[in-house]
Amino acid sequence: MAKELSRGEPSEAMPSVRHSFPMGLLPYGASIVSGSLHIAGVEIQKVADEIGTPFFIYDEDHIRTTIRNAKEAFSGEIAFASKAFLCKEMARLADQEGILLDVASMGEMYVAHAAGFPGARMIFHGNNKSDQELAFAIEIGVGRIVIDSFDEIDRLESLASAKEPVSAWLRVTPGVEAHTHEYVMTGQEDSKFGFSYRWGAAQEAIELLRSSSKIRLLGLHSHIGSQIFRLDSFKAQFDVMAELISRYGFTELNLGGGLGVAYVDGEEAPEIASWVAMAQRYSKEAGLPDSLRLVLEPGRAIVARSAITVYRVGTIKRLKEIRTYVSVDGGMSDNPRPVLYESGYEAILPSRMEDVSDTIYTISGKHCESGDILVSSALLPSDLAVGELLATPVTGAYGYSMASNYNKVGRPPVVFAKDGHYRVVVRRETLDDLLHLEE
Repeated sequence: MAKELSRGEPSEAMPSVRHSFPMGLLPYGASIVSGSLHIAGVEIQKVADEIGTPFFIYDEDHIRTTIRNAKEAFSGEIAFASKAFLCKEMARLADQEGILLDVASMGEMYVAHAAGFPGARMIFHGNNKSDQELAFAIEIGVGRIVIDSFDEIDRLESLASAKEPVSAWLRVTPGVEAHTHEYVMTGQEDSKFGFSYRWGAAQEAIELLRSSSKIRLLGLHSHIGSQIFRLDSFKAQFDVMAELISRYGFTELNLGGGLGVAYVDGEEAPEIASWVAMAQRYSKEAGLPDSLRLVLEPGRAIVARSAITVYRVGTIKRLKEIRTYVSVDGGMSDNPRPVLYESGYEAILPSRMEDVSDTIYTISGKHCESGDILVSSALLPSDLAVGELLATPVTGAYGYSMASNYNKVGRPPVVFAKDGHYRVVVRRETLDDLLHLEE
């Protein structure tokens, strides 16, 4: 299996002793007061004492600042890819910041709609949209439906009305192989997403849709993958899309998302402001009109670093001459990325941020899987003890959104922190919740 570019392999690059944790992996509002970690002025130990563990805690202003930095560097539009993290409060935040919202299922549409997010500012994705999903998108007035297949064209033709045509983009597979994990590559020819540019499917679909009275094809969309560090991948994508835009005279172009973030010490990722400015520059260099509506869909790059996940150590198991396992009260049910993509993470002790870290541990989850490893090589203090808090930074994306009830473990709560106060925006699941769907 190919490894994700961000895996990092801390065991190969990490120091033997660490005197301070790299603040660049923590939310903007992180601070250390008397050795204790605070997020947006909120002490992590205090939250753990009051609501228990595990939990996700987000720096709300970090998210807002990241969005504003992207908007300031970009004359186009930003759409938050909600698959990275969505709850009603996140949808409200996106609405307040005046950005678009990328949704990819009935559930994501429903949550955003329930939060009051305007349908007109939603972009609906998906490679297998059902009649029910498409009908709901039409009902709430979704701004753009991203058409992904000829079958979907048929479904829309049967559901839409010539009196109120559906506004759509066509998803194009540009034939670009992004340098990332094979499971999160989406722009290569062998992909379940979109219409092939190289083999003419995109052009065929464009011609078909231009004759439709029920579907208004206003532009194009493409996406080449996730956790991408090499910006030249985006240039190759843009060259293909610019050719189609120029040939057919479309007025809208969505280049998707995929910008990578640093997860471990020593990694460096492009800033989101640099990425959006690059897309804008490519548009000018290609001679595309200034009137072109250019859209980008970052998700991970907006929320990943904004949160940490806080656990409590329950078991320490020392295997002589092999390793020391430190088991926490969560795991692959709240962060499946390590087992899915071999993704690398760091670990910290929120109540002992200034203690010297000099011992390597393997941080494992509580699930009945040998692969339930959160951090393969974590550098922490040698006197780490049962009962202490342990946290993994950079878990704001694809943690809660990919969480499960494996082993019937309830999903953790989500906390937003701001100006020295915190609030629970998604409560902890209870045992009764686990029975809620039972007959």
